[in-house]
Amino acid sequence: MDPKSFVDSAVLLLVVAAIAVAVFRHFGLGSVLGLLVTGVIVGPHTMGPFVTANVEDVRQFTELGVVLLLFLIGLEMKPRHLWELRRTLFGLGSLQIAVSALLIASYFRFFGHGWGTALLIGGSFALSSTAFVVQMLRDQGEIATHHGQTAFAVLLMQDLAVVPLLALVPVLADVGSLPSDSALWQPIGLAAAMVTLVILGGRYLVPRILDHLARQNNREAFLLAAMGAVFIAAWAMHHAGMSMALGAFLMGMMLSTSRYSLQIEAGMEPHKGLLMSLFFVAVGMSLDVGVLLQHPFELGLHVLAIIAIKVGVLYLLCLAFGTGRSIALRVSFLLSQGGEFGFVLFAAAKALGLIDDLVFVMAVAIISLTMLLTPMLVKLGNHLARRAAEAPADVHQSFRYTGHDNESAVRVVIGGYGRVGHTVGTILASSGIPYVAFDSDAVLVARWSAEGHPVYYGDLADPQLLIAASLQHVDLVLLTIDQRHTAVRAASLIRTQLPQVVIVARARDLASCDALLRAGASKAYPETLEASLRLAAETLESLGVSDAETDMLLREVRSADYALVRSGPEGVPPATRDDSS
Repeated sequence: MDPKSFVDSAVLLLVVAAIAVAVFRHFGLGSVLGLLVTGVIVGPHTMGPFVTANVEDVRQFTELGVVLLLFLIGLEMKPRHLWELRRTLFGLGSLQIAVSALLIASYFRFFGHGWGTALLIGGSFALSSTAFVVQMLRDQGEIATHHGQTAFAVLLMQDLAVVPLLALVPVLADVGSLPSDSALWQPIGLAAAMVTLVILGGRYLVPRILDHLARQNNREAFLLAAMGAVFIAAWAMHHAGMSMALGAFLMGMMLSTSRYSLQIEAGMEPHKGLLMSLFFVAVGMSLDVGVLLQHPFELGLHVLAIIAIKVGVLYLLCLAFGTGRSIALRVSFLLSQGGEFGFVLFAAAKALGLIDDLVFVMAVAIISLTMLLTPMLVKLGNHLARRAAEAPADVHQSFRYTGHDNESAVRVVIGGYGRVGHTVGTILASSGIPYVAFDSDAVLVARWSAEGHPVYYGDLADPQLLIAASLQHVDLVLLTIDQRHTAVRAASLIRTQLPQVVIVARARDLASCDALLRAGASKAYPETLEASLRLAAETLESLGVSDAETDMLLREVRSADYALVRSGPEGVPPATRDDSS
C-alpha cells in the first residue's frame, strides 16, 4: 500500500470508527459492536479500500492487542486466585469443550461432512473469543464478579486446548493413520517446556531486570523490557503451537505479585486499547457479505445452531457445577460466539485439504457473525439473568494494593513515600485507615514493601497509573513529592481525572504552594514555613506568651493565606532567592 492510499484508508477508518462507536454507545450497544460494523463498512467485501490480503495481515498484527489484554488480566490475578478457580478451569472448562465439540460435530454430520471434518468443525466452534469476552467484562467492570471469573476460567481452558486441537488437524487429514507415540508426545513436551520457561522467567528473571532498570530510573528501558518479556512469552507459546495470549497471561500472572505491576499496567494500557480496537475492526473486515447473500438460509441456520448448542451446554454445565441460574445464564450467553483461534484452525485444515474453500469461507463468516452478535447476546443474557436472579452476583475481592487476604477498600493514596509520606502512612495505619502509596524511587519502594508497607513503584504524574490502579473511589490523595514540577503535574492530572477527590499537598515554599493550589490541590502546606511557624510558637511560649494567644496568632497567619510572611524570603519564588537563607 503506497503512502497516499495508506493515509486515505487511515482517515476513512478513523472517521467511520468514531461515528460508529459514538452511535452504538449512545444506544447502549457498546463500542465493540461499533468497531465490528466499522470493519464491515471499510472492508474488502463492501467496496472498502482494504483488500483481502491486507485484512489477513491486519488481523494477525492486531492479535498483539489480545496478547496485551491477557497480560493485563494476568497482572490482576495472583497465582493463588487461579488455584482457587481450578475446579471451574479443569472441570467446567474441559466438559464444555468436549460436550460442545461432540454436539456441534453431530450437527454438521447431518450436512454430509465426514466425521473427521465434523470433529474439526465441532472442536473449532467449541472455542469462544477471549478477546471479545474479556474486553467486554473489563469495560463493564465485571471481570472480578462470579460470572466474570467463571467465564474467564473456561476461556483459559479453551486456550490450553488449542495444542491438542492443532495436533488433531494433521491426524484427521491423514485418513486411517495415527501418529506414533513419539510424534504425539513431541508437541506436548515442547508445550510443557515452554510453559515452564515462561513461568520461571516471569517469576525470577524478568523482575530482576525490571528492578535493575527502575533503580537506574530508566523508564523508557523499563517499559520496553516489560513489553519485550510479554512478547517473548507470547512467541514461546506460539512456537509451541499454543495461544500467544496464554503465554502473555502466564507472564502477567508471574509479575502480578511484583511491586512494579501497577506501573507496568499503566505503560501497557494505551497500546492495548489501540490494538484491541483495530482487532475488532479487522474481525469485521473478515465478514464476507457475499456469503451472506449467496447462502443466507444455510449460514443463518448454522449460526443459530452453534449459538443454541453452546448456550444450552454451558447453561446446564454451570448449573451442574452449582453456579445458580443467574450466573449460568450470564456465562452461557457470554461464551456463545466463535473464537479468533478458529481462524487459525480452519486455515490449517484448508492447507491440508481437510476442508474446501466453501467450508473455509463459511466457517470464517460464522465466526465473524457470531462475534458481531455477541454484544446483543450479552444484553439478552443479562436481561434473562436479572429476571432469574436468586441473589446478587458475588464479587471477588480486589487483587491489589495489599498482600493480605482481608483487603479493604483503599481510602487514601499517598504520592511519594519519603520521610513525610512514610510518617503519614504510619499514622494512617495505626488509625486503621487503609491506604496505598506510590514512589518512583525503586530502592525506597523495595525497602518499605519488604517491611509490609503497601508501597508500589509508580509515578502519580502518569495519567494511566490512576486508571490502572483503579483509584476512582478514594477519598483523599496526599502529595508529598519533592520535585515541584512533578507534584504540580500530578495535582493537575488527578484533579482532571478525579474531580471529586480531596487533594492535600506538601510544598517546599509559598511559591510551590500557590502553584499546587492553581493546579487543583484542595489544600497545600509550605513545609519550611510550617516548620518556621512551629519554631515561632515554641519561642513565644518560652517567652511566656500563653498557648491560647500563640494558637490564635498561628491561625491568623494561616487564615490570611500567610500574608504576614509573604513579603519575606518565603514569598519569593525559589529560582530568585538564595536557598541558603
